[in-house]
Amino acid sequence: MNNHFTSVAVLGAGVIGASWSALFACAGLRVKVYDPMADAEQKVRSYLAAAAPMLQQLGMHGTPGEISFHTSAKEAVKDCQFVQECAPEKLHIKHQLYAEIEEHLLPDAIVASSASGLMVSEMQAGWLDPSRFILGHPFNPPHLIPLVELVANDKTADGVLEHAEAFYKLVGKVTIRVRREVPAHVANRLQAALWKEAIHLVKSGVASVEDVDKAVWAGPGLRWAAMGPHMLFNLGAGKGGMAEFCDRYSDSFHRWWDDLGQIDLNPSTVEMLVDGLASEAAKQTPEELSEQRDALIVAMLKATTPLRESN
Repeated sequence: MNNHFTSVAVLGAGVIGASWSALFACAGLRVKVYDPMADAEQKVRSYLAAAAPMLQQLGMHGTPGEISFHTSAKEAVKDCQFVQECAPEKLHIKHQLYAEIEEHLLPDAIVASSASGLMVSEMQAGWLDPSRFILGHPFNPPHLIPLVELVANDKTADGVLEHAEAFYKLVGKVTIRVRREVPAHVANRLQAALWKEAIHLVKSGVASVEDVDKAVWAGPGLRWAAMGPHMLFNLGAGKGGMAEFCDRYSDSFHRWWDDLGQIDLNPSTVEMLVDGLASEAAKQTPEELSEQRDALIVAMLKATTPLRESN
């Protein structure tokens, strides 16, 4: 299988597809975009114009001229070594798309779906030969957040995962392999668990929406940006490591786990969150808040990437 990637197709140019397109272009790849919406090119080019300065700060120097736009998916995938599929998360739409492109792919092309809510095994049903198809699920926004979750199974050809890892490394991503299919993969399950308790704390009157958010970004969120929960707790007991940590704190954690709440996103809960976020946002627009988020992410990546690469 070819390990030299020069061209990539992006199928679907919504928020995720536009973000992928910006990343791939600024990584120096030739990018071919397909989306049936009439304003797709305008949206992607606008997204790229906003994203490029941030990506340039992170060492990527591709230009908008490396993106082309196509009226059919089969034309977009032609001569591309990698395809990032970002179609709507409806199985019939994805299956139709796969049927359209399959015979037009390079023999060694890899197709990775960005799907967050569908299983690889479900999507494979749209292929005559699913051996080159995997899940390559990003974390939003894909052009900035390094994580990509990879899922394959026994229908995946040998070497496909390894070459997908090489491709994503080329564009600055950090990959993990999800060894068994579960709904929401890994990272979304972790953030769903945290959000569940975050909502419960607000609903039960423990803290406001703003203070719960503040408790995360000003507290454990800083540590989580450095290391994951297992390693952090391993360090929490000094030389004794995880064994000593569990010996010290298992009773406390059992008590905390038993007290975690059960919540539903019913209308009253949603209204509570909307009202709390309106107060926290302090009249800033979603665009302004997104700019703040992205600037903070870029600053953290610039500060931490050299340290990670030296280890």
